[in-house]
Amino acid sequence: MTLLDSLMMAWTALRSNLLRSILTTLGIVIGVASVIILVAVGSGARSEVEKQIASLGSNMLVVFSGSSRVMGRAAGAGTELPLSEADLVAIRDKVDGVVAISGQLNGSGPVVNGNANWSTTLSGVHPDFTAVRDWPVVSGRDFTAQEMRASAKVAIIGKTVATQLFQENDPVGATIRVKNTPFLVVGVLDTKGPSSFGRDQDDLVLLPMTTARGQIVGKSQVQADQVGQLYIKFDNGIDLKDAQEDIETLLRQRRRIEPGAEDNFNVRNLAEFMKARTEVLSTMTYLLAATSAISLIVGGIGIMNIMLVSVTERTREIGLRMAVGGRNADIMRQFLVEAVTLCLIGGLIGIALGVGVAAIVANAAKWPVLISPSVIALAMAAAAATGVIFGYFPARRAAALNPIEALRSE
Repeated sequence: MTLLDSLMMAWTALRSNLLRSILTTLGIVIGVASVIILVAVGSGARSEVEKQIASLGSNMLVVFSGSSRVMGRAAGAGTELPLSEADLVAIRDKVDGVVAISGQLNGSGPVVNGNANWSTTLSGVHPDFTAVRDWPVVSGRDFTAQEMRASAKVAIIGKTVATQLFQENDPVGATIRVKNTPFLVVGVLDTKGPSSFGRDQDDLVLLPMTTARGQIVGKSQVQADQVGQLYIKFDNGIDLKDAQEDIETLLRQRRRIEPGAEDNFNVRNLAEFMKARTEVLSTMTYLLAATSAISLIVGGIGIMNIMLVSVTERTREIGLRMAVGGRNADIMRQFLVEAVTLCLIGGLIGIALGVGVAAIVANAAKWPVLISPSVIALAMAAAAATGVIFGYFPARRAAALNPIEALRSE
């Protein structure tokens, strides 16, 4: 008896008990669908986190002032003594490996072009900002050092602001009003996408730090040359942990923090924070994948149970096949192929269900759907392996029947 004959007989047997076959495959369907959904959604989530890590900039540390405490309660980040231009210069000159450094002093307000107006983030930055953040100017140019020194009224706008104010027109060379002050648009930033907190990073206007501090955002009463938070990019060969310790030591000296006292500033490696989120997602994916494996095992037990029932019901048929020359290997192959076929059908249904649900979940979460052919092949292999493992015992039992006793069976 050939493998094709075994497949045809398996298909006939499954069709003769269609409802039972469908119910038996549910465990396999659920297990395979779970694997597809978890891997697709988990991979999509990791891809999105990695994209956000890339959007932060490479080899970068962020420094911002800490939160002051009033009656034991934190007043919020940035309420301590602001960082200054002198702090920026000290870090640039005294910390090894600094490639570029820029402050970002944020405010908000309306931006107007003709009849179009848009409320957005207004950020004062230094000339190195686009280099630190790996955020190129795709149209026009960057700020010059002369414009910084002269507090020039020039602006670089993000893609969202460009779309809202200019639609499809080129903004470079146009004049916009920022808080009723005219600014010349000299450049447009490349698309950056949403941040890890869901904020649209392209919804901003960059201004020279001196201009923003003097005319738009305003000066701090305690630190006239405040620079907001500092973004610092390091050479690829620099260990960011060592660089972070150097910055912390330097700022503690500059801000006269006593030994043992709490820092009134923070130095953060945002990429490490995002990588930690990726590791958590991976761990959760593995745990849920283990649950999916349990579903496959439960489905396999159901397959074994039904195949044992099938052997009992078809004992006389088995005896007849043996009587007309069927070998033990043929009988065993017949029932093993039937079990594997049942699992593969469940696997195909599970894959279709898993892909559909993964697409719905990813669309709701605004994540990409990442389903590789290797994952589908793995799911089908797992389904087939379940059929072989849990179909072996019933098939062996069928092959071990005595043909004379089988023929006597009612």
